[in-house]
Amino acid sequence: MTVGKVLQLSRKKLGNEFVAKIEEWSGQNVFSCYWCGKCSAGCMMVSNEADPDLMPHEIIRRIQLADETVLESELPWLCASCEICTIRCPRGIDVAKIMEAVRQWQQRKHKDKLRPSSIAPEELAKLPQIALVGVFRKKTS
Repeated sequence: MTVGKVLQLSRKKLGNEFVAKIEEWSGQNVFSCYWCGKCSAGCMMVSNEADPDLMPHEIIRRIQLADETVLESELPWLCASCEICTIRCPRGIDVAKIMEAVRQWQQRKHKDKLRPSSIAPEELAKLPQIALVGVFRKKTS
C-alpha cells in the first residue's frame, strides 16, 4: 500500500470526507503544497480585474484544514484551467484539477453559483445561446 493510500484511509477514518473526496476526485495530494504562492502569482484570474476573494494557494490551505468555507469562494468558478499554476508549482500539484474537484463538491451539495432568474430578460436577449448553455452547465447543479 502506498503512502498516499494510507493517508487517504486515515483521513476517511478521521471523518474528513471533504479532504478525502477532493483528493480522490482531483488525483492530487493537497498536503504536498507548502503555500509558496507561485500558483497565485501566475494565475491570470488573480491578476485580472476579476478580483477573487481567495488566491489559489489559500484555497489549497483551507482544504488542508478541512475548512468547507472554501466552497463559498468564487475562484474555483473563475478558474480557466490554463495550467499555469501547475507549470509554476515546484511540487507538481495540478491546481486546476483541485479547482474542478471543489466545483464538483459544490454542485453535489447543490450550491448553484448562478440562477437563471437573476438575469434580466433584456440581457438574456443579447447573450448568445452557446454562452448561456456553457455557463449554466458549469455554474448550476
